[in-house]
Amino acid sequence: VMKSGRVQVLLILAVLSFLLIHFHFLPCSNNVPMEEKPSPVHILILSSWRSGSSFTGQIFSQHPSVFYLMEPAWHVWVKMYQNSAEVLHMAVRDLVRSVFLCDMSVFDAYMSSQKKKSDLFQWETSRALCSPPACESFSRSDIITAGNCRTICGKYPFSKVEEACKTYSHVAIKEVRFFDLKVLYPLLTDPSLNLKIIHLVRDPRAVFRSRENTMANLKRDSKIVVGSQRTKGEMGPYNTMQVICKSHREIYKAGRQAIPSFLKDRYLLVRYEDIVRDPLARAAQMYKFAELHFTPELKKWVHNITHGKGQGGQAFDIGSRDALRVSQAWRKTLPFQKIEKVQNVCKDAMDLLGYRLVQSEEEQKNMSLDLLFAQN
Repeated sequence: VMKSGRVQVLLILAVLSFLLIHFHFLPCSNNVPMEEKPSPVHILILSSWRSGSSFTGQIFSQHPSVFYLMEPAWHVWVKMYQNSAEVLHMAVRDLVRSVFLCDMSVFDAYMSSQKKKSDLFQWETSRALCSPPACESFSRSDIITAGNCRTICGKYPFSKVEEACKTYSHVAIKEVRFFDLKVLYPLLTDPSLNLKIIHLVRDPRAVFRSRENTMANLKRDSKIVVGSQRTKGEMGPYNTMQVICKSHREIYKAGRQAIPSFLKDRYLLVRYEDIVRDPLARAAQMYKFAELHFTPELKKWVHNITHGKGQGGQAFDIGSRDALRVSQAWRKTLPFQKIEKVQNVCKDAMDLLGYRLVQSEEEQKNMSLDLLFAQN
């Protein structure tokens, strides 16, 4: 009897010891963030007008893990159009930082106090603003066109923008209003941000041809970039291209040198021509860089939108098109005299980014893509 009593006591002590260890030490281990929500990833698609940035933005916007806004700094430039791009850099940077942190009160300085979600520039291009909680008519996993969203989702209050932003693991912004990577250094060193920069460039000759087709849409922006006097006359468009090309050159040099060290692994150069030549591979590259999974649904969407029959002529048009052919339209429609002038003002940038100069009208029409675009 005594022996069995001792066994019972030992069993009770063993159980008590186990419970003591479980309840005393386990809460301590739970202090290690086992299920803590990971910090958001912030993606800045840095580009210039008519460079395929709206399409590239959609590669991110359509991802179900991404909250995306297209050119939120448009509001800064509209409100403060009397200033130069350099002067506006700080206001643009502060707005971008607030958006990354899902603090949409920053728009109070640039929009009416009675603002609605639909007052936000190109809001309908953001799938996140077309699905819950910003709009209940679509699912988060749906591929949503801007036209469908605009029709159904415009009535929601502006507060839904911030509410939606806070529910995503990734926040992506497409912006064309930065001309100097150094302006972004405070964001790259900000401990509250996990910023990655995708620097999207396009052949300046194609950009020039596209800008000619949408000149009215770009008039105010061009004045901010180079000043109203330098937009006038025959050289006006080339003056603007010169500033844009120089900015791409300097951004690329700073990004690729990875000096200072906080730029290492946080800068990715992508050429639009490489995207349209191999859309799935380049989308996969950008998703990997941004820590996103490339789903089968997105692979199908990327393929379809780059293998359609559309011409892509309208500003902000992101419908299905024959993307490779559209990207090369300048070779058939732009007079060689204009090509020479563009190459003249953009030569340094073109050399650095791997765009070959054409020396004659015959080369313009016949040079193969492999020769036209050096490996980068």
